[in-house]
Amino acid sequence: MDVLRPARRVRHLRRYREIVQILAKHGFWMIIEQLGLTHLVAWPMRLRRKPPPPTYTLAERFRLALEELGPTFIKLGQILSTRPDLIPPEFIAELNKLQDRVPPLPWDIMRPVVEEALGRPVESVFRHIDPEPIGSASLGQVYAAELPDGSEVVVKVQRPGIRHTIEVDLEILQDLAAIAQERTSLGEVYNLVEIAEDFAFTLRNELNYVREGRNADRFRENMAELPFVYVPRVYWEFTSERVLVLERIRGIKIDDVEAIRAAGMDPGRIILHAADMIVKQALVDGFFHADPHPGNFYVLPGHTIAMVDFGLVGYLSVRVREDLVRLFVVSVLLDSESIVDQLIRMSAAPAGVDRERLRRDVERILIHYYGLPLKYIRAREVINDILPIMYRHHLALPPDLWLLGKTLMMWEGLAYTLYPDFDFFAVADPYVRRFLKQLRSPKVLVRRVGTLATQWGTLFLETPQHIRPLLTALERGQWTLQVRQQMERSYQAHLDRMTKRLAISILLAALVIGLGGLIPALDLRWPWPLSTWLILPGFLVTLVLSLWWLWSVLR
Repeated sequence: MDVLRPARRVRHLRRYREIVQILAKHGFWMIIEQLGLTHLVAWPMRLRRKPPPPTYTLAERFRLALEELGPTFIKLGQILSTRPDLIPPEFIAELNKLQDRVPPLPWDIMRPVVEEALGRPVESVFRHIDPEPIGSASLGQVYAAELPDGSEVVVKVQRPGIRHTIEVDLEILQDLAAIAQERTSLGEVYNLVEIAEDFAFTLRNELNYVREGRNADRFRENMAELPFVYVPRVYWEFTSERVLVLERIRGIKIDDVEAIRAAGMDPGRIILHAADMIVKQALVDGFFHADPHPGNFYVLPGHTIAMVDFGLVGYLSVRVREDLVRLFVVSVLLDSESIVDQLIRMSAAPAGVDRERLRRDVERILIHYYGLPLKYIRAREVINDILPIMYRHHLALPPDLWLLGKTLMMWEGLAYTLYPDFDFFAVADPYVRRFLKQLRSPKVLVRRVGTLATQWGTLFLETPQHIRPLLTALERGQWTLQVRQQMERSYQAHLDRMTKRLAISILLAALVIGLGGLIPALDLRWPWPLSTWLILPGFLVTLVLSLWWLWSVLR
């Protein structure tokens, strides 16, 4: 049966065939068969069906296939390298080698793109533009130019036709994800269609240079309190979705230790500045530069770090940052039980996870680092130890959290090149302490109590209308409830505490709502009427219960 949608099959048949041919060439016949696409393989290749080259591993063949499939699939591989819950560790390591370098297109082809975006000839905007690009990738090319006032700029230009190419590939990927959802075991565990949609959203954002310019402005605003970080200016009057004009940065590449020392600067001080920058981005701002290879960071006089290329960024919500800090704290305490609890609280562990097996796996990692000072622990080693556990238990941390992990590994490798005595935890410690202090601040607690009160109040008011149909169904024998108890005493005690806390929470919600309705009857003129004698103790009881409930939650 032909599983491809008829309209797309007609529109994109040639690209479908090309994709399947490349997969067959690299030996991925099982995937082709599972997806029901063998009819798209050319007959000569189907008949020969050569085995894959023995010199390459499965992970290497996967990387080579993605590189041959073009920019969309290269970007897909880069995204997959941040999903250790989806693919094994050896694939993660191989996908990190993906190269997004292609031969540059001639200026005669790129010039019309620039003029169309500007709406005027190049000469009317730039005093000079170098026809030889200083950078070339699958999505665009970068040129050095000069404005009429003498300002040096870089002009990032999108390749002609790249949007159409990527849109075609994204449609095909969404089709293939839908097929894999129905036909593969992976589709039983993950929502592959949703993953494909998230990838399409990310890639379309990267094609919009206006968004990249806004990222630069946001970094400049966030980094304003760090005088040793510089973000280039965006020339918005010349910027559009396909062309981005930025201030040109001239400095020393951050990994050029010899040049940094020759300029009279201290590499150790520079890397401490870089660590402050990335920790602030991650924990304070929740918005971080996610492509920290040395070509994107330059050192300026005065130990200042300049950032460039703002296409790939990561976002961490307040909730994710709170979870990250809590996970960091219990990990430092080497508490395997609390680590598992935190993973479950973060919804990282899937339903039905083998909790005891997960705890044992975490315990093995903790034993490996037991007694080792924090400054000797390397992020790369820890993440590499965690990857097999993530894949084995299908732990799904937020993708941006893994993007942060990759970012930290890249920075760490650079840090120990520049400054072998670098201690990342010493830099992170004050930020973690500040974040923990903020979590316990009255403002945050009041906000959370207000949110919880609203949620419990809504639940209390809506519970009767939801319970009534359930009781009616039970009376009619339309369904039965079976409970099988397989918990140890510790779990039973934990459940008992949770039940008591839930009961107190419902009682509190009822008291708050009831007392709220009695406030108009409150009369503080002496002698107090009976209604006041009833209302005031009610407020007192509610206050005591609220304080006890809040203390038990915080504890």
